[in-house]
Amino acid sequence: MLVKAAVCYAFGQPLVVEEIELDPPQHGEVLVRLTACAICHSDIHYMSGAWGGILPAVYGHEAAGIVTDAGPSVSLVKSGDPVIVSLLRSCGHCYFCARGESHMCETSFALDSESRLHTHAGHAIHQGMRTGAFAEAVVVHESQLMVVPDEMPLDRASLLACGVITGLGAVVNTAQVPSGSSVVVIGTGGVGLNSIQGAALAGAQPIIAVDLVSSKLDVAKSFGATHTINSTQEHPAEAVHTLTHGRGADYVFVTVGSGAAIEQGMTLLRKAGALVMVGMPANGVTLPIEAADLAGNGQRILGSKMGSTRLRIDIPKLVELYQHDRLKLDELITARYALDQINEAIDSMKQGEALRNVIVF
Repeated sequence: MLVKAAVCYAFGQPLVVEEIELDPPQHGEVLVRLTACAICHSDIHYMSGAWGGILPAVYGHEAAGIVTDAGPSVSLVKSGDPVIVSLLRSCGHCYFCARGESHMCETSFALDSESRLHTHAGHAIHQGMRTGAFAEAVVVHESQLMVVPDEMPLDRASLLACGVITGLGAVVNTAQVPSGSSVVVIGTGGVGLNSIQGAALAGAQPIIAVDLVSSKLDVAKSFGATHTINSTQEHPAEAVHTLTHGRGADYVFVTVGSGAAIEQGMTLLRKAGALVMVGMPANGVTLPIEAADLAGNGQRILGSKMGSTRLRIDIPKLVELYQHDRLKLDELITARYALDQINEAIDSMKQGEALRNVIVF
């Protein structure tokens, strides 16, 4: 079938919106007609070449839509189901899936090596981030989908596919922050705000937001931050130690993909505390760490991939929280754009004007 998609032909260049071929779903795969796809900074990093990869490609991975067709042996969804579409793909039985760590699934799927996207001439187009959702429709493995209630607005539901689960999941799944813990969140973009509301849901106190932009810090307060620090106006380490009785924070979440931010985060951490790397740095970024201090202080550094999310367990909980006004989703959407306006929407994100811009179909 023909679908309109935004194709990346060269890193750092605008996307080209054009019609491409989408093959029908194969064994275990599902065709989803998309309603919305949010723009994540990970998409922007990939399009800029920060992580390399195969071109041409269709990126976009934070999506929601309606199931319209399914290949053989599909059992998790059916035609007509409203679903979120995630990059998380899992088999359910490998070593990691059996341990409840499905976000680290080690199984190879047909879609890992075969593309269902092609030019009119038959040349393969890479399915970026396992999803390729800057397009009117996608073919993904059924494990990448989670059904949501019919009454759930799909533009809001799309945010659950990445930004919300990555930020909030880092707090409640990866770090499992206990109630009463002191938490610092570095970066108050879309992911950072979700780490903040995750900390609030966990009962953390205080919740300290750190950023360079005062307007973003004002928004952070509405998501649950009890204190804010503009690092251009005051020294974060001094401010955090003052707020934590001189010890430093129990947990520091670095939600930006910056080596410098991770280094800064270590200065905000108490002895026996944990720093959680939520944002993904570019390839080649390394950290200068004094190993003796790390060991002597009993500190931990945790990586958090996609908030350690298990779609079938976590998404229903988040939907319920949203339905009971305990999870903010509407407030994360800055603007909605048509697919033909995607480069404008991306530029707005790059300039820091938006939390999440959403492409609507």
